[in-house]
Amino acid sequence: MAGKAPRFSVPGALALTVALSLVGAAQGVKLPLAKDSTRFAVIGDTGTGDKAQYEIGRKLDEYRQQAQFTFAIMVGDNIYGTERPQDFQKKFEIPYKPLLDAGVQFYAALGNHDDPNQRFYKPFNMNSERFYTFTKRNIDFFVLDSNYMDRKQLEWFERAIKESKSDWKMAYFHHPLYSSGAAHGSETDLRTVLEPLFVKYGVNVVFAGHEHFYERVEPQNDVYYFTCGGSAKLRKGDIRKGSALTEKGNDVDNTFMVVEVANDVFNFQTVSRGGVTIDSGAFQRSHR
Repeated sequence: MAGKAPRFSVPGALALTVALSLVGAAQGVKLPLAKDSTRFAVIGDTGTGDKAQYEIGRKLDEYRQQAQFTFAIMVGDNIYGTERPQDFQKKFEIPYKPLLDAGVQFYAALGNHDDPNQRFYKPFNMNSERFYTFTKRNIDFFVLDSNYMDRKQLEWFERAIKESKSDWKMAYFHHPLYSSGAAHGSETDLRTVLEPLFVKYGVNVVFAGHEHFYERVEPQNDVYYFTCGGSAKLRKGDIRKGSALTEKGNDVDNTFMVVEVANDVFNFQTVSRGGVTIDSGAFQRSHR
């Protein structure tokens, strides 16, 4: 496990308040559960069909019953290995059946282990596109395909985000622009083309996967970056110790996130498959 003690003031960004978990103590939902807020889950690198995925699925449903989140975003590597109909059942439909039965919608991004034809799988809500956008209340989500960041996609993204009128703008895709992972690390080529657009058009939050752990990165140019790539796979001990990027990291257990956006406040909680809150906090939207 790696991470620095959270700070209560962040140079160049708004204040970030973080509630730390009690070591080894299972906890429930720490979100405010405000009226008319938007609540969702974040999972990444999920589609293994193994024990860890099923355990995370059960824990996710426990938190859904408390937090009543209505949708989940998937940051890639949704189906590992073969992609036959029975694989979609074993690696998605069965582990998340209670969530699907409750009406939770999943919105997927493509990872490097995913066949692009996943975009035609209706439960992933990709509208048959590699990249797309959708809106939930006062949030516009921009879902990108970081495997093939070609000119067509970049031009589409700039048009779409330029036209956005929502208070919150959030992007997610598979490969992290900032990462303390020893196995992969920051995708600097991708950062070169995407970060200027994030800053120019006021993206508030970015989610990624690929690294099989959880990391909350120190805000960069008023953008908050989260890596949530350990929802089924885990690469233990992979976060580089002492990294200046890491505000909080966990590479010792599988994790997922629950998020609540209440007006101008973003609340988050990161939970292990054992039900331990390993990170939580809130920050106010920057009016850029």
